[in-house]
Amino acid sequence: MASTPSLTLLLALVLPLIPLAVAAPEKHLVTHLPGFDGALPSKHYAGYITVDESNGRRLFYYLVLSERDPAADPVVLWLNGGPGCSSFDGFVYENGPFNFERGSTPGGLPKLHLNPYSWSKVSSMIYLDSPAGVGMSYSLNKSDYTTGDLKTAADAHTFLLKWFELYPEFQSNPFYISGESYAGIYIPTLADEVVKGTQKALKPKINLKGYLIGNGVTDLDYDLNSFVPFAHGMGLISTDLFEDVSAACHGTFWGKVNDVCQEKIDRVRWELKDLNTYNILAPCYHHPEVQETAFVNSSLPSSFRKLGETERPFPVRKRMAGLSWPLGLPVSSGHVTLWPELGGRSLPCTSDELATIWLDDEDVRAVIHAKPKSLIGSWELNTARIDYTHDTGSMVEYHKKFTATGYRVLIYSGDHDLCIPFTGTEAWVRSLGYRVVDSWRPWHFGGQVAGYDVPRPQERHTSIVEAHAFFLLGLPKTSNIWSCSCVDVGASGRHVAVSALQGNKTHTK
Repeated sequence: MASTPSLTLLLALVLPLIPLAVAAPEKHLVTHLPGFDGALPSKHYAGYITVDESNGRRLFYYLVLSERDPAADPVVLWLNGGPGCSSFDGFVYENGPFNFERGSTPGGLPKLHLNPYSWSKVSSMIYLDSPAGVGMSYSLNKSDYTTGDLKTAADAHTFLLKWFELYPEFQSNPFYISGESYAGIYIPTLADEVVKGTQKALKPKINLKGYLIGNGVTDLDYDLNSFVPFAHGMGLISTDLFEDVSAACHGTFWGKVNDVCQEKIDRVRWELKDLNTYNILAPCYHHPEVQETAFVNSSLPSSFRKLGETERPFPVRKRMAGLSWPLGLPVSSGHVTLWPELGGRSLPCTSDELATIWLDDEDVRAVIHAKPKSLIGSWELNTARIDYTHDTGSMVEYHKKFTATGYRVLIYSGDHDLCIPFTGTEAWVRSLGYRVVDSWRPWHFGGQVAGYDVPRPQERHTSIVEAHAFFLLGLPKTSNIWSCSCVDVGASGRHVAVSALQGNKTHTK
Protein backbone atom coordinates (compact mmCIF):
# COMPACT_ATOMS: atom_id res chain seq x y z
CA MET A 1 0.00 0.00 0.00
CA ALA A 2 2.91 2.30 0.60
CA SER A 3 3.55 2.46 -3.13
CA THR A 4 0.09 3.79 -3.96
CA PRO A 5 0.80 7.50 -3.29
CA SER A 6 3.94 7.30 -5.39
CA LEU A 7 2.03 5.69 -8.24
CA THR A 8 -0.69 8.32 -7.98
CA LEU A 9 1.89 11.08 -8.04
CA LEU A 10 3.59 9.53 -11.06
CA LEU A 11 0.31 9.35 -12.96
CA ALA A 12 -0.44 12.92 -12.01
CA LEU A 13 2.86 13.99 -13.50
CA VAL A 14 2.59 11.90 -16.66
CA LEU A 15 -1.03 12.42 -17.65
CA PRO A 16 -0.72 16.19 -18.27
CA LEU A 17 2.11 15.45 -20.67
CA ILE A 18 0.09 13.11 -22.87
CA PRO A 19 -1.74 15.83 -24.87
CA LEU A 20 1.60 17.45 -25.63
CA ALA A 21 2.88 14.20 -27.14
CA VAL A 22 -0.04 13.90 -29.56
CA ALA A 23 -0.60 17.51 -30.50
CA ALA A 24 0.40 18.65 -33.99
CA PRO A 25 1.52 22.29 -34.23
CA GLU A 26 -1.64 24.37 -34.41
CA LYS A 27 0.22 27.27 -36.02
CA HIS A 28 0.76 25.01 -39.06
CA LEU A 29 -2.90 23.93 -39.26
CA VAL A 30 -4.61 24.60 -42.61
CA THR A 31 -8.26 25.34 -41.85
CA HIS A 32 -9.54 25.80 -45.40
CA LEU A 33 -8.29 26.15 -48.97
CA PRO A 34 -9.30 28.83 -51.50
CA GLY A 35 -11.17 27.22 -54.37
CA PHE A 36 -12.57 24.37 -52.26
CA ASP A 37 -16.04 24.49 -50.76
CA GLY A 38 -16.69 22.49 -47.63
CA ALA A 39 -14.68 20.84 -44.90
CA LEU A 40 -11.30 19.33 -45.74
CA PRO A 41 -11.40 15.51 -45.94
CA SER A 42 -8.80 15.22 -43.16
CA LYS A 43 -6.59 17.55 -41.18
CA HIS A 44 -4.00 19.44 -43.22
CA TYR A 45 -0.86 21.16 -41.96
CA ALA A 46 1.78 23.19 -43.78
CA GLY A 47 4.72 25.40 -43.08
CA TYR A 48 8.48 25.74 -42.91
CA ILE A 49 11.13 23.79 -41.05
CA THR A 50 14.55 25.41 -40.76
CA VAL A 51 17.37 23.03 -41.67
CA ASP A 52 20.18 25.59 -41.30
CA GLU A 53 19.75 28.30 -38.68
CA SER A 54 22.83 30.33 -39.64
CA ASN A 55 21.86 30.66 -43.32
CA GLY A 56 18.11 30.76 -42.81
CA ARG A 57 17.62 27.72 -45.05
CA ARG A 58 14.00 26.59 -44.81
CA LEU A 59 12.16 23.71 -46.44
CA PHE A 60 8.42 23.90 -47.03
CA TYR A 61 6.11 20.94 -46.48
CA TYR A 62 2.41 20.23 -46.89
CA LEU A 63 0.96 17.44 -44.74
CA VAL A 64 -2.31 15.65 -45.52
CA LEU A 65 -3.35 13.33 -42.71
CA SER A 66 -4.74 9.95 -43.67
CA GLU A 67 -8.49 9.93 -44.22
CA ARG A 68 -8.67 6.44 -42.72
CA ASP A 69 -6.71 6.08 -39.46
CA PRO A 70 -3.88 8.61 -39.13
CA ALA A 71 -2.88 7.25 -35.72
CA ALA A 72 -1.96 3.89 -37.26
CA ASP A 73 -1.58 4.42 -41.00
CA PRO A 74 1.86 4.84 -42.59
CA VAL A 75 3.44 8.24 -43.08
CA VAL A 76 4.69 8.70 -46.66
CA LEU A 77 7.07 11.43 -47.81
CA TRP A 78 6.54 12.43 -51.46
CA LEU A 79 9.33 13.97 -53.55
CA ASN A 80 9.11 15.13 -57.15
CA GLY A 81 12.30 15.11 -59.15
CA GLY A 82 13.84 17.39 -61.73
CA PRO A 83 16.13 18.27 -60.08
CA GLY A 84 14.28 21.51 -59.47
CA CYS A 85 10.67 20.27 -59.50
CA SER A 86 8.28 21.22 -56.74
CA SER A 87 6.45 18.41 -54.98
CA PHE A 88 3.28 20.45 -55.37
CA ASP A 89 3.28 18.78 -58.78
CA GLY A 90 2.36 15.56 -57.02
CA PHE A 91 -0.13 17.39 -54.80
CA VAL A 92 -1.91 19.23 -57.63
CA TYR A 93 -1.66 16.87 -60.59
CA GLU A 94 -0.99 13.36 -59.38
CA ASN A 95 -1.87 11.81 -56.02
CA GLY A 96 -3.05 14.72 -53.86
CA PRO A 97 -6.45 15.04 -52.16
CA PHE A 98 -7.96 17.28 -54.85
CA ASN A 99 -8.55 17.48 -58.56
CA PHE A 100 -7.98 21.01 -59.88
CA GLU A 101 -10.36 22.51 -62.45
CA ARG A 102 -9.95 25.75 -64.38
CA GLY A 103 -11.58 28.79 -62.82
CA SER A 104 -14.74 30.37 -64.18
CA THR A 105 -12.74 33.21 -65.75
CA PRO A 106 -9.42 33.14 -67.64
CA GLY A 107 -6.63 33.25 -65.10
CA GLY A 108 -9.13 32.86 -62.27
CA LEU A 109 -8.56 30.78 -59.18
CA PRO A 110 -8.96 27.05 -59.92
CA LYS A 111 -11.83 25.08 -58.42
CA LEU A 112 -10.88 22.14 -56.22
CA HIS A 113 -12.83 18.87 -56.07
CA LEU A 114 -12.13 15.84 -53.90
CA ASN A 115 -9.92 13.22 -55.53
CA PRO A 116 -11.42 9.80 -54.78
CA TYR A 117 -8.08 8.14 -55.57
CA SER A 118 -5.81 10.25 -53.38
CA TRP A 119 -3.00 8.43 -51.63
CA SER A 120 -4.16 10.13 -48.45
CA LYS A 121 -7.04 7.66 -48.42
CA VAL A 122 -4.71 5.18 -46.71
CA SER A 123 -1.64 7.12 -45.58
CA SER A 124 -0.57 10.49 -44.23
CA MET A 125 1.24 12.29 -47.04
CA ILE A 126 4.07 14.80 -46.64
CA TYR A 127 4.78 16.82 -49.81
CA LEU A 128 8.24 18.35 -49.46
CA ASP A 129 9.80 21.04 -51.66
CA SER A 130 13.47 20.08 -51.78
CA PRO A 131 16.20 21.32 -52.02
CA ALA A 132 16.05 24.97 -50.89
CA GLY A 133 15.23 27.17 -53.87
CA VAL A 134 12.64 24.72 -55.20
CA GLY A 135 8.93 25.50 -54.96
CA MET A 136 8.18 27.33 -51.71
CA SER A 137 11.47 26.40 -50.04
CA TYR A 138 14.10 29.10 -49.79
CA SER A 139 17.24 30.38 -48.09
CA LEU A 140 18.28 33.83 -46.95
CA ASN A 141 21.76 32.97 -48.26
CA LYS A 142 21.57 32.51 -52.03
CA SER A 143 24.81 30.49 -52.02
CA ASP A 144 22.65 27.65 -50.67
CA TYR A 145 21.11 27.36 -54.13
CA THR A 146 24.35 25.76 -55.30
CA THR A 147 23.71 22.23 -54.18
CA GLY A 148 23.78 18.56 -55.12
CA ASP A 149 22.69 15.05 -54.18
CA LEU A 150 24.60 14.79 -50.91
CA LYS A 151 23.62 18.21 -49.56
CA THR A 152 20.00 17.65 -50.60
CA ALA A 153 19.90 14.32 -48.77
CA ALA A 154 21.50 15.78 -45.64
CA ASP A 155 19.01 18.67 -45.56
CA ALA A 156 16.05 16.35 -46.11
CA HIS A 157 17.27 14.16 -43.24
CA THR A 158 17.53 17.20 -40.98
CA PHE A 159 14.01 18.13 -42.07
CA LEU A 160 12.70 14.68 -41.10
CA LEU A 161 14.34 14.73 -37.68
CA LYS A 162 12.80 18.12 -36.94
CA TRP A 163 9.47 17.16 -38.49
CA PHE A 164 9.10 14.11 -36.25
CA GLU A 165 10.00 16.30 -33.27
CA LEU A 166 7.19 18.61 -34.34
CA TYR A 167 4.80 15.67 -34.83
CA PRO A 168 5.80 13.17 -32.11
CA GLU A 169 2.52 11.30 -32.47
CA PHE A 170 3.80 9.84 -35.77
CA GLN A 171 7.20 8.63 -34.57
CA SER A 172 6.00 5.03 -34.22
CA ASN A 173 4.06 4.93 -37.51
CA PRO A 174 5.61 3.04 -40.43
CA PHE A 175 7.47 5.57 -42.57
CA TYR A 176 8.09 5.34 -46.31
CA ILE A 177 9.82 7.65 -48.80
CA SER A 178 8.27 7.92 -52.26
CA GLY A 179 8.63 9.91 -55.45
CA GLU A 180 9.44 9.86 -59.14
CA SER A 181 12.03 10.68 -61.80
CA TYR A 182 15.10 12.36 -60.22
CA ALA A 183 13.69 11.32 -56.86
CA GLY A 184 15.26 8.03 -57.93
CA ILE A 185 18.42 9.76 -56.68
CA TYR A 186 16.84 11.73 -53.83
CA ILE A 187 15.18 8.72 -52.22
CA PRO A 188 18.02 6.18 -51.82
CA THR A 189 20.43 8.90 -50.70
CA LEU A 190 17.92 10.19 -48.15
CA ALA A 191 17.21 6.64 -46.96
CA ASP A 192 20.95 6.20 -46.52
CA GLU A 193 21.07 9.30 -44.31
CA VAL A 194 18.15 8.01 -42.25
CA VAL A 195 19.77 4.60 -41.75
CA LYS A 196 23.09 6.16 -40.76
CA GLY A 197 21.26 8.42 -38.33
CA THR A 198 19.57 5.42 -36.75
CA GLN A 199 22.92 3.67 -36.42
CA LYS A 200 24.24 6.77 -34.64
CA ALA A 201 21.21 6.69 -32.31
CA LEU A 202 20.01 10.11 -33.46
CA LYS A 203 16.70 11.15 -31.93
CA PRO A 204 13.93 10.96 -32.71
CA LYS A 205 14.32 7.53 -34.30
CA ILE A 206 12.71 7.43 -37.73
CA ASN A 207 10.71 4.24 -38.24
CA LEU A 208 11.78 3.76 -41.88
CA LYS A 209 10.27 0.65 -43.46
CA GLY A 210 11.17 1.18 -47.10
CA TYR A 211 10.72 3.35 -50.17
CA LEU A 212 8.83 3.56 -53.46
CA ILE A 213 10.24 4.99 -56.70
CA GLY A 214 8.36 5.63 -59.94
CA ASN A 215 10.20 5.93 -63.26
CA GLY A 216 13.29 6.78 -61.26
CA VAL A 217 16.70 7.97 -62.40
CA THR A 218 19.04 5.24 -61.17
CA ASP A 219 22.12 4.58 -63.25
CA LEU A 220 23.08 6.64 -66.28
CA ASP A 221 24.21 3.68 -68.37
CA TYR A 222 20.95 1.82 -67.82
CA ASP A 223 18.71 4.90 -67.97
CA LEU A 224 20.15 6.69 -71.00
CA ASN A 225 21.09 3.65 -73.06
CA SER A 226 17.51 2.40 -72.94
CA PHE A 227 15.73 5.18 -74.85
CA VAL A 228 16.73 4.04 -78.36
CA PRO A 229 15.67 0.38 -77.90
CA PHE A 230 12.51 1.58 -76.13
CA ALA A 231 11.67 3.98 -78.98
CA HIS A 232 12.07 1.19 -81.51
CA GLY A 233 10.13 -1.32 -79.43
CA MET A 234 7.24 1.13 -79.08
CA GLY A 235 7.20 1.81 -82.83
CA LEU A 236 8.43 5.40 -82.53
CA ILE A 237 11.38 5.04 -84.90
CA SER A 238 11.80 2.85 -87.96
CA THR A 239 13.72 -0.40 -87.97
CA ASP A 240 16.11 1.09 -90.54
CA LEU A 241 16.96 4.00 -88.22
CA PHE A 242 17.26 1.66 -85.24
CA GLU A 243 19.67 -0.58 -87.11
CA ASP A 244 21.69 2.45 -88.30
CA VAL A 245 22.07 3.95 -84.83
CA SER A 246 22.78 0.56 -83.26
CA ALA A 247 25.52 -0.17 -85.77
CA ALA A 248 27.08 3.27 -85.30
CA CYS A 249 26.86 3.37 -81.50
CA HIS A 250 27.38 -0.26 -80.47
CA GLY A 251 24.80 -0.02 -77.68
CA THR A 252 26.04 3.25 -76.16
CA PHE A 253 23.61 6.08 -76.88
CA TRP A 254 24.83 8.87 -74.58
CA GLY A 255 28.00 10.54 -73.35
CA LYS A 256 31.19 10.67 -75.40
CA VAL A 257 30.45 8.89 -78.66
CA ASN A 258 31.93 9.10 -82.15
CA ASP A 259 30.66 11.68 -84.65
CA VAL A 260 28.70 9.18 -86.75
CA CYS A 261 26.99 7.82 -83.65
CA GLN A 262 26.14 11.33 -82.45
CA GLU A 263 24.62 12.18 -85.82
CA LYS A 264 22.39 9.10 -85.62
CA ILE A 265 21.39 9.88 -82.02
CA ASP A 266 20.49 13.43 -83.04
CA ARG A 267 18.32 11.99 -85.79
CA VAL A 268 16.53 9.75 -83.29
CA ARG A 269 15.91 12.71 -80.99
CA TRP A 270 14.53 14.73 -83.86
CA GLU A 271 12.13 11.91 -84.71
CA LEU A 272 10.96 11.90 -81.08
CA LYS A 273 10.84 15.63 -80.38
CA ASP A 274 7.11 16.05 -81.08
CA LEU A 275 6.27 13.49 -78.42
CA ASN A 276 5.43 14.12 -74.81
CA THR A 277 8.55 12.67 -73.20
CA TYR A 278 6.74 11.72 -70.01
CA ASN A 279 3.82 9.98 -71.71
CA ILE A 280 4.26 9.22 -75.39
CA LEU A 281 0.48 8.84 -75.87
CA ALA A 282 -0.42 12.20 -74.35
CA PRO A 283 -0.91 15.28 -76.54
CA CYS A 284 1.92 17.76 -77.04
CA TYR A 285 2.01 21.30 -78.40
CA HIS A 286 4.90 22.64 -80.48
CA HIS A 287 4.27 26.05 -82.03
CA PRO A 288 6.87 26.65 -84.78
CA GLU A 289 7.71 30.26 -83.80
CA VAL A 290 8.02 29.43 -80.11
CA GLN A 291 10.05 26.32 -80.81
CA GLU A 292 12.38 28.12 -83.21
CA THR A 293 13.12 30.80 -80.60
CA ALA A 294 13.68 28.15 -77.97
CA PHE A 295 16.09 26.23 -80.21
CA VAL A 296 18.11 29.29 -81.20
CA ASN A 297 18.57 30.30 -77.56
CA SER A 298 19.05 26.80 -76.21
CA SER A 299 22.14 24.80 -75.34
CA LEU A 300 20.96 21.75 -77.25
CA PRO A 301 23.53 20.40 -79.75
CA SER A 302 23.67 22.53 -82.90
CA SER A 303 23.22 19.45 -85.07
CA PHE A 304 19.93 18.83 -83.26
CA ARG A 305 18.76 22.43 -83.66
CA LYS A 306 19.29 22.35 -87.43
CA LEU A 307 17.16 19.30 -88.04
CA GLY A 308 13.86 21.17 -88.47
CA GLU A 309 10.55 21.52 -86.71
CA THR A 310 7.00 20.36 -87.21
CA GLU A 311 4.08 22.70 -87.84
CA ARG A 312 1.54 20.21 -86.54
CA PRO A 313 -0.37 21.74 -83.57
CA PHE A 314 -1.54 19.76 -80.57
CA PRO A 315 -3.70 20.85 -77.66
CA VAL A 316 -1.69 21.91 -74.64
CA ARG A 317 -1.45 19.18 -72.07
CA LYS A 318 -3.25 20.08 -68.85
CA ARG A 319 -1.59 17.63 -66.47
CA MET A 320 2.04 17.17 -65.54
CA ALA A 321 3.75 13.81 -65.19
CA GLY A 322 7.21 12.35 -65.03
CA LEU A 323 9.31 15.45 -64.43
CA SER A 324 12.85 14.40 -65.02
CA TRP A 325 15.99 15.82 -66.50
CA PRO A 326 16.25 16.59 -70.23
CA LEU A 327 16.42 13.40 -72.27
CA GLY A 328 19.93 12.30 -73.11
CA LEU A 329 21.80 15.49 -72.24
CA PRO A 330 25.31 14.63 -71.06
CA VAL A 331 25.29 14.23 -67.28
CA SER A 332 27.77 12.41 -65.12
CA SER A 333 28.98 13.23 -61.64
CA GLY A 334 28.73 16.91 -62.44
CA HIS A 335 26.42 19.80 -63.28
CA VAL A 336 22.86 18.85 -64.19
CA THR A 337 21.33 20.99 -66.95
CA LEU A 338 17.77 21.96 -66.03
CA TRP A 339 14.97 22.50 -68.56
CA PRO A 340 14.62 26.25 -67.89
CA GLU A 341 18.31 26.64 -68.76
CA LEU A 342 17.54 25.44 -72.29
CA GLY A 343 16.35 28.79 -73.58
CA GLY A 344 14.16 29.73 -70.63
CA ARG A 345 11.57 27.05 -71.35
CA SER A 346 9.68 24.99 -68.85
CA LEU A 347 9.11 21.28 -69.37
CA PRO A 348 8.17 20.57 -73.00
CA CYS A 349 4.65 19.44 -73.90
CA THR A 350 3.23 20.32 -70.52
CA SER A 351 1.36 23.12 -68.78
CA ASP A 352 1.58 24.11 -65.12
CA GLU A 353 -1.02 26.88 -65.42
CA LEU A 354 -3.47 25.65 -62.78
CA ALA A 355 -0.81 25.04 -60.15
CA THR A 356 0.90 28.36 -60.86
CA ILE A 357 -2.31 30.40 -60.60
CA TRP A 358 -3.30 28.70 -57.37
CA LEU A 359 0.10 28.77 -55.65
CA ASP A 360 0.82 32.37 -56.66
CA ASP A 361 -2.46 33.55 -55.15
CA GLU A 362 -1.61 35.46 -51.97
CA ASP A 363 -4.70 34.17 -50.16
CA VAL A 364 -3.59 30.61 -50.88
CA ARG A 365 -0.10 31.37 -49.62
CA ALA A 366 -1.50 32.89 -46.46
CA VAL A 367 -3.67 29.91 -45.54
CA ILE A 368 -0.90 27.36 -46.23
CA HIS A 369 1.63 29.48 -44.31
CA ALA A 370 3.92 29.98 -47.32
CA LYS A 371 6.01 33.12 -47.75
CA PRO A 372 4.64 35.80 -50.11
CA LYS A 373 5.95 36.40 -53.61
CA SER A 374 7.62 39.59 -52.41
CA LEU A 375 10.02 37.46 -50.37
CA ILE A 376 10.52 34.23 -52.34
CA GLY A 377 9.18 35.08 -55.80
CA SER A 378 6.65 33.31 -57.98
CA TRP A 379 6.09 29.61 -57.62
CA GLU A 380 7.69 27.56 -60.41
CA LEU A 381 6.98 23.93 -61.10
CA ASN A 382 10.51 23.40 -62.40
CA THR A 383 12.99 26.09 -61.41
CA ALA A 384 16.37 27.13 -62.74
CA ARG A 385 17.03 28.93 -59.46
CA ILE A 386 19.30 26.15 -58.23
CA ASP A 387 22.73 25.12 -59.55
CA TYR A 388 22.68 21.37 -59.12
CA THR A 389 25.43 18.75 -59.17
CA HIS A 390 24.86 15.01 -59.43
CA ASP A 391 27.58 13.85 -57.05
CA THR A 392 26.59 10.34 -55.98
CA GLY A 393 26.82 8.14 -59.09
CA SER A 394 24.77 4.97 -59.58
CA MET A 395 22.00 4.03 -57.17
CA VAL A 396 22.23 0.30 -57.88
CA GLU A 397 24.55 -0.33 -54.93
CA TYR A 398 22.19 1.60 -52.66
CA HIS A 399 19.33 -0.68 -53.66
CA LYS A 400 21.46 -3.77 -53.07
CA LYS A 401 22.34 -2.53 -49.60
CA PHE A 402 18.79 -1.70 -48.55
CA THR A 403 17.25 -4.94 -49.81
CA ALA A 404 19.98 -6.86 -47.98
CA THR A 405 19.25 -5.16 -44.67
CA GLY A 406 15.52 -5.60 -44.31
CA TYR A 407 13.92 -2.66 -46.11
CA ARG A 408 11.04 -3.01 -48.56
CA VAL A 409 11.61 -1.43 -51.95
CA LEU A 410 9.07 -0.91 -54.74
CA ILE A 411 10.37 0.15 -58.15
CA TYR A 412 7.51 0.91 -60.55
CA SER A 413 7.30 2.29 -64.08
CA GLY A 414 4.65 3.52 -66.44
CA ASP A 415 5.21 1.86 -69.78
CA HIS A 416 4.80 5.08 -71.82
CA ASP A 417 7.63 7.06 -70.22
CA LEU A 418 10.34 7.88 -72.77
CA CYS A 419 12.45 9.88 -70.34
CA ILE A 420 13.21 6.98 -67.98
CA PRO A 421 12.02 3.94 -69.99
CA PHE A 422 10.91 0.84 -68.14
CA THR A 423 13.37 -1.19 -70.22
CA GLY A 424 16.31 0.45 -68.48
CA THR A 425 14.69 -0.01 -65.09
CA GLU A 426 14.03 -3.66 -65.82
CA ALA A 427 17.65 -4.14 -66.88
CA TRP A 428 19.18 -2.78 -63.67
CA VAL A 429 16.72 -4.70 -61.49
CA ARG A 430 17.66 -7.90 -63.34
CA SER A 431 21.31 -7.08 -62.72
CA LEU A 432 20.69 -7.55 -58.99
CA GLY A 433 20.47 -11.28 -59.69
CA TYR A 434 17.28 -12.04 -57.79
CA ARG A 435 15.78 -15.43 -58.64
CA VAL A 436 12.44 -15.70 -60.49
CA VAL A 437 10.00 -18.16 -58.90
CA ASP A 438 6.91 -17.72 -61.07
CA SER A 439 6.12 -16.98 -64.69
CA TRP A 440 5.15 -13.66 -66.23
CA ARG A 441 1.47 -13.19 -65.42
CA PRO A 442 -1.17 -10.48 -65.86
CA TRP A 443 -3.03 -8.71 -63.10
CA HIS A 444 -6.39 -7.08 -63.67
CA PHE A 445 -8.30 -3.99 -62.65
CA GLY A 446 -11.92 -3.36 -63.57
CA GLY A 447 -11.95 -6.48 -65.71
CA GLN A 448 -9.01 -5.26 -67.81
CA VAL A 449 -5.35 -6.21 -67.91
CA ALA A 450 -3.51 -3.41 -66.09
CA GLY A 451 0.00 -4.86 -66.02
CA TYR A 452 2.09 -7.95 -65.41
CA ASP A 453 4.20 -9.33 -62.61
CA VAL A 454 6.88 -11.94 -62.01
CA PRO A 455 7.44 -12.85 -58.34
CA ARG A 456 10.89 -13.50 -56.93
CA PRO A 457 11.59 -15.20 -53.59
CA GLN A 458 11.59 -13.44 -50.26
CA GLU A 459 14.44 -14.13 -47.86
CA ARG A 460 15.04 -12.62 -44.43
CA HIS A 461 11.81 -10.60 -44.88
CA THR A 462 13.47 -8.26 -47.37
CA SER A 463 12.15 -7.39 -50.78
CA ILE A 464 12.47 -5.46 -54.00
CA VAL A 465 9.50 -5.17 -56.31
CA GLU A 466 9.73 -3.93 -59.87
CA ALA A 467 6.40 -3.04 -61.41
CA HIS A 468 5.20 -1.66 -64.72
CA ALA A 469 1.72 -0.29 -65.40
CA PHE A 470 -0.03 1.05 -68.46
CA PHE A 471 0.82 4.72 -67.83
CA LEU A 472 0.44 4.59 -64.08
CA LEU A 473 0.20 8.35 -63.49
CA GLY A 474 -2.60 8.61 -66.03
CA LEU A 475 -4.67 5.97 -64.23
CA PRO A 476 -5.59 7.40 -60.84
CA LYS A 477 -7.66 4.36 -59.83
CA THR A 478 -4.74 2.03 -60.53
CA SER A 479 -2.33 4.36 -58.77
CA ASN A 480 -4.54 4.42 -55.69
CA ILE A 481 -4.82 0.62 -55.61
CA TRP A 482 -1.03 0.38 -55.79
CA SER A 483 -0.64 2.88 -52.96
CA CYS A 484 -3.20 1.10 -50.79
CA SER A 485 -1.62 -2.28 -51.39
CA CYS A 486 1.95 -1.18 -50.91
CA VAL A 487 1.55 0.71 -47.66
CA ASP A 488 -0.91 -1.80 -46.23
CA VAL A 489 1.34 -4.72 -47.04
CA GLY A 490 4.34 -2.83 -45.76
CA ALA A 491 2.60 -2.00 -42.51
CA SER A 492 1.24 -5.49 -41.91
CA GLY A 493 4.36 -7.39 -42.92
CA ARG A 494 2.57 -9.65 -45.40
CA HIS A 495 4.46 -10.86 -48.46
CA VAL A 496 5.39 -7.76 -50.40
CA ALA A 497 4.69 -9.37 -53.77
CA VAL A 498 1.03 -8.60 -53.10
CA SER A 499 1.89 -4.93 -53.44
CA ALA A 500 2.71 -5.21 -57.14
CA LEU A 501 -0.94 -4.72 -58.01
CA GLN A 502 -0.16 -2.11 -60.62
CA GLY A 503 2.73 -3.46 -62.59
CA ASN A 504 4.27 -6.08 -64.73
CA LYS A 505 7.48 -7.37 -63.20
CA THR A 506 7.87 -8.25 -59.57
CA HIS A 507 11.19 -9.12 -57.97
CA THR A 508 11.19 -10.14 -54.34
CA LYS A 509 14.19 -11.12 -52.30
